[in-house]
Amino acid sequence: MIKYLTASIEVDELINCLKKELKIKDFCQQLLEERIINKVSQARNLTVTETEIQTEADKQRCQMKLEKAADTLAWLEEQMITPENWEDGIRDRLLRAKLAESLFSQNVDKFFAQNKLNFDQVVLYQIIIPYEKLAWEIFYQIEEEEMSFYQAAHLYDIDEKRKLHCGYEGKLYRWEIHPNLAAAIFAAQPGEIISPIKIDKQYHILLVEKFISAELTPEIYQEILNKMFDEWLNSELNYLLHNSASQTANTNNKTT
Repeated sequence: MIKYLTASIEVDELINCLKKELKIKDFCQQLLEERIINKVSQARNLTVTETEIQTEADKQRCQMKLEKAADTLAWLEEQMITPENWEDGIRDRLLRAKLAESLFSQNVDKFFAQNKLNFDQVVLYQIIIPYEKLAWEIFYQIEEEEMSFYQAAHLYDIDEKRKLHCGYEGKLYRWEIHPNLAAAIFAAQPGEIISPIKIDKQYHILLVEKFISAELTPEIYQEILNKMFDEWLNSELNYLLHNSASQTANTNNKTT
């Protein structure tokens, strides 16, 4: 039984609620992933110290502005967890990070070197129009300086958020961009307006602000490391589930 404010909730009720909300699979998967991480970490003699947990806890308290111990305890009570639950969660996350480093830190540089072009970035503006004729009319008006790219984006783009930001799409990696758009974008010059390109029945007018050459920053290093680890963990989970299913089938065959 779980106490929530003045109410009591049976564990079966909680599980049924998760099932109805289609969340039970995610929680089961997370539990199995934790088992895999703990097993492989133990085999590699990876541990998390109390000092590391305390350092991370202090960091989280600082981020949440929990300056006093009483503030932290009140927050934990609000989350319906004990200090031990909180520390266990921190330990799991730190162990996951340590295992990722142990398994794949030596492969990140090689992966980056082999895929360096994909990590080139562009600061991009774009206008997306659903009609070809209108897209070309807008492009020619921009070319003839009858209106600016930013004015056109604010007036005609189909996306409200991009409209408000006058076409600003953001800083994007090459791999995040549709290949047909990426080819045109990375062949352009900064400040160049790229004429309409049709992608999935929509027409893209593009403006390149600047390019950022690929560099293995700490952020990109972590992205690559996380990607490698997630792929490995997914593979291990599939292997575990397949083996479990095979064992169950063999047991059933023996009993029939």
